[in-house]
Amino acid sequence: MKILFTGGGTGGHFYPIIAIAEAINELSYTRKLLDPQLYYAAPEPYDRQMLLGQNITFVPTSAGKMRRYFSLLNILDWFKTAWGIIRSIVRIFFLYPDVIFGKGGYASFPTLLAARIFNIPVVIHESDSVPGKVNRWAGRFAKKIAISYPEAAEFFPKERVAFTGNPIRKAILFPAREGAVEFLKLDPTVPLILVLGGSQGATALNEVVLGALLELVKTYQIVHQVGTTNLEEVQGRAKIILENSENANHYKPFAYLNDLAMRMSAGVATLVISRAGSTIFEIAAWGLPSIIVPLPSSAEDHQTKNAFSYARSGACSVIEQNNLTPTLVVSEVHRILNNPEIQQRMSEGAKSFAREDAPKLIAEALVDIGLSHES
Repeated sequence: MKILFTGGGTGGHFYPIIAIAEAINELSYTRKLLDPQLYYAAPEPYDRQMLLGQNITFVPTSAGKMRRYFSLLNILDWFKTAWGIIRSIVRIFFLYPDVIFGKGGYASFPTLLAARIFNIPVVIHESDSVPGKVNRWAGRFAKKIAISYPEAAEFFPKERVAFTGNPIRKAILFPAREGAVEFLKLDPTVPLILVLGGSQGATALNEVVLGALLELVKTYQIVHQVGTTNLEEVQGRAKIILENSENANHYKPFAYLNDLAMRMSAGVATLVISRAGSTIFEIAAWGLPSIIVPLPSSAEDHQTKNAFSYARSGACSVIEQNNLTPTLVVSEVHRILNNPEIQQRMSEGAKSFAREDAPKLIAEALVDIGLSHES
């Protein structure tokens, strides 16, 4: 059985694919099936080590990004997409997978079009409450459509939609409390706030945390993922801000939190401040209260819609970026962390939103479709 994954070149597309591949490999073992042949088609491999860890073969393709504003790059990217379509048709013809899984994003379009041409079964997954253009198009012919937010169902044929939640890798799913204090050099008596702006950081979050830093470190510790290109600047500014503070050691900036550091941070955190991308599903799985700050420039404003969809479960409070100030952040942090009832309500809301079985549900659909197509 051959299964081909495809998706845009971001962590929000890539990591759920790894989670599903984990589940497929486990399912094949428990069902005593022959080891499936797994492939990943994208312009870049994103993380070769993770692909190797799940025995996934990388299949390079080409795709151009269609911007919603005028740019001469759009002309160049039309040619990249056309070349990607030709390349994908040739590769799919010789590979001929039994089922193709699409995670969305412009990078998945050439592969999904080739699947349509060869009538290969397609399963797609939509992470956002408002689907992107490629997934809306693919939803017309996809055999199964998995969604992370109930609101996304209205954009697809309802008889083919399943509310699965968002697949999360096992390496990040469960918080790790043991050893976290020593590993992160924390004070176990001081509550911890975890600030996540993604691997690239989030400038607005970095700015507001630095603006609120002097006040926050009086009462809380902060583990702050600032982004790989922002660490030196943030460290320098924080050193100046906290120069005369006796609580300067309460601030822990990191360029990037790897899987272990993330699990340990989640294991001892009391509150998370984050963007409204796929991290929402990790926060929900951890059962932590949160303050969500959606990115206003996201496609279709999907982060704002994601944030308010999550907030309806009672799991978080939402601060829109145009209202984001250090004073408001400090006030909201105090409001949540000084009220055990609010924390309990948010924690319960997060757990009710989480779907830990998402990888298994999607893996079962892919394997069943793949086996039927193979026969």
